[in-house]
Amino acid sequence: IKDTGFDVANSLRFNDGSSDYLSRTPSGAGSTTKGTFSFWVKRGVITSDMYLWTNFANSTNWSAIGINNVDYVYFYAESGGSAVANLKTNRVLRDPSAWYHIVVALDSTNGTADDRVKIYINGVQQTSFVQRTNPSSSADLGISEAVPMEIGRYGGGSAYFDGYMAEVVMIDNTTLAASDFGEFDSDSPTIWKPKDVSGLTFGTNGFYLDFEDSSSLGNDAAGSNNF
Repeated sequence: IKDTGFDVANSLRFNDGSSDYLSRTPSGAGSTTKGTFSFWVKRGVITSDMYLWTNFANSTNWSAIGINNVDYVYFYAESGGSAVANLKTNRVLRDPSAWYHIVVALDSTNGTADDRVKIYINGVQQTSFVQRTNPSSSADLGISEAVPMEIGRYGGGSAYFDGYMAEVVMIDNTTLAASDFGEFDSDSPTIWKPKDVSGLTFGTNGFYLDFEDSSSLGNDAAGSNNF
């Protein structure tokens, strides 16, 4: 990912054939109602269910961001075996040569139900959904629990991501917009490009993975929440 203002030097390759993923278990919980996730991704395969991120207590208590086997971007949260939130965009990501920027902004305390989960793709907020089950007011979204947090697979050990990720960010307890992570190019206004996120406040379990340390690929460039 290159631009004239901020250059992203590194990405991390995930190979589903070798079951690649990153994992950490926070020592304590952060916010369970509010947070923001940002990923730059380039898919290695399409029409394949793949998880970008999960917070996985067990098979009936978990939350996830991913791309499903018909190429929709989704956010899903489950508690006690029942869906707390389930949103799948109408937009599909089917170009394996393209970098996509995905932002999921969460705030179940928001008084407007449709604003509790916002999904942005390449800087544009998605308003058309194949499935839209909004969380109830102040629902526990399970997004910053003291349970295994994984990047690149379903927490139970399946649906591995295949492709590249860059500039992977979690903001704990703050809801941001896509414009906090990227911007449209001034000369080519249809091109969405990354911004420097190092000055953001990441929160208790937040992190910034820039993949610059080859000896520690899960290094948190913003603090000590290493994978």
